[in-house]
Amino acid sequence: MKKSLIILVALAAFIVPPALGQNDTIPGHLDAVDTLDQDFGLFRDSGILNLALRFDMTEYTRKKSKEDYLPATLTYYISEKDSVNREIRLRSRGEFRNAFCDFPPLSLNFKKAGFQMNDLQKIEKIKVVTHCQYGSEEILFKEYLVYKLFNVITDYSFNVRLAKIAYINTSKKKKTVNSHCFFIEPLNLLAERINAVPVENPKLTQKNIIPMYMDRLAIFNYMIGNTDWSVPNQHNCKVLSARDIGNSNLGIIIPYDFDYSGLVDAPYAVPYEGLGLESVRQRRYLGECRPDEQFLLALEEFTSKKAELYKVIEDFPYLSDKVKKGMTRYLDEFFKTAEKPGSILYDFRRGCYNFD
Repeated sequence: MKKSLIILVALAAFIVPPALGQNDTIPGHLDAVDTLDQDFGLFRDSGILNLALRFDMTEYTRKKSKEDYLPATLTYYISEKDSVNREIRLRSRGEFRNAFCDFPPLSLNFKKAGFQMNDLQKIEKIKVVTHCQYGSEEILFKEYLVYKLFNVITDYSFNVRLAKIAYINTSKKKKTVNSHCFFIEPLNLLAERINAVPVENPKLTQKNIIPMYMDRLAIFNYMIGNTDWSVPNQHNCKVLSARDIGNSNLGIIIPYDFDYSGLVDAPYAVPYEGLGLESVRQRRYLGECRPDEQFLLALEEFTSKKAELYKVIEDFPYLSDKVKKGMTRYLDEFFKTAEKPGSILYDFRRGCYNFD
């Protein structure tokens, strides 16, 4: 019996969930216990998770509170006959999406949930990116893919995990909302994985970042058309001090939150103020100025992985071919410019900053 349960839990991420109808509830009798001393594999595995989340959706969408938690029951399905229920808490998060979206992003609190799996025990809070408007998941999937693109460039990146989820309203017998979401690796897990320590200094500038890592982030954001980031106050990026890297006085930097990028092209996204851009589809380089040779060397990391980057998009099953072609055409613009050193160096020079 114990051996069978071990196999079921290990395969949890890969098994198709029980079908959830519009008025389904969480089956009360499917309550296996996760007492196995092993990792759940939340960010190690890539298969889609199958979940349900039961809470007062009426109050959540009405108040959109970022301070007050609501009680919730999280269920993950091991098979059609087994599942695990855990009592958690949740609240909304985010700035613009919190105000604009019908269903704002979630912050789940696992602190007293009693998960026994090693990796889940290390999570107190975890960010979840949800659909913004009911019935539309395109923006969610495109942003998920941007995280996966940066995973191709470097392991020094936030891992993400896609899930199929049923949101069940406990306050009214309304239709269950069947959707998708994705989890973002918590900063403490990322830091442990790359042997680093988060740096919480709001006065940092690009001068405080190891040049290779700073250039990587700046070029990536240029490639995807993202101007919604800055090092001071770590706006949509995190700075860490890596123990395995020689210069302890400088940090590494990792981006996140890409819904304002041209590659995602969310209908509400606008360029960063003061840049003179008319659309998020227009690119602007916002990194530090470097010698041409250094820019070209940094670009090689991207051009050498072009096929891998395109494959991430082309192999994704949850977007239409039309949407995926639109994404690859946008990347085409970057790579065609990168093949002409004079053109891309001109773009970099006109946008870059001198911090001396």
